[in-house]
Amino acid sequence: MSKKRVFISFAMEDKELRDFLVGQARNANSPFEFVDMSVKKPWDSAWKTNCRTRIKGCDGVLAIVTKNSKKADGQLWEVKCAREEGIPIRGVWGYKDDKPASLPKELEGVRIVNWSWDNIANWIKTL
Repeated sequence: MSKKRVFISFAMEDKELRDFLVGQARNANSPFEFVDMSVKKPWDSAWKTNCRTRIKGCDGVLAIVTKNSKKADGQLWEVKCAREEGIPIRGVWGYKDDKPASLPKELEGVRIVNWSWDNIANWIKTL
C-alpha cells in the first residue's frame, strides 16, 4: 500500500502538535502512514499559490484544531482552500480536555475527532 499524501493544517502556535503527529506516524507501531505535506515555514507573498498547489497534490487535509485555530488566518485559509479543491478534510482535537468553545466558520461541517491512532488511521484508509 502506498503512503497517502496528507497536508497537516495547524496554527503556528501549535507547531509542536504537528511535530508530534509526524513523529507518531514514524513510530514502528503506528497503524498509519502518510507523507507530511504541511507548510513548515512561512512563504513569501506567493504562499497561497504555493500552498494551493501543495494541497491539490494531497489525498487529504488533517486539521489540528485548538483554541488557536480561530485566529490562525493561514490555517483557516488552508481549510477553505481544501474545500474549494474538493480535498477531504478531517479535524483532530489538539487537546482532548481543552477544546474551543466555538469553531470558526471555515471548520463548520468538518468532522473533528479525538486524536488517536485509530481515528487517524481509519480516516487515512478511506483516502
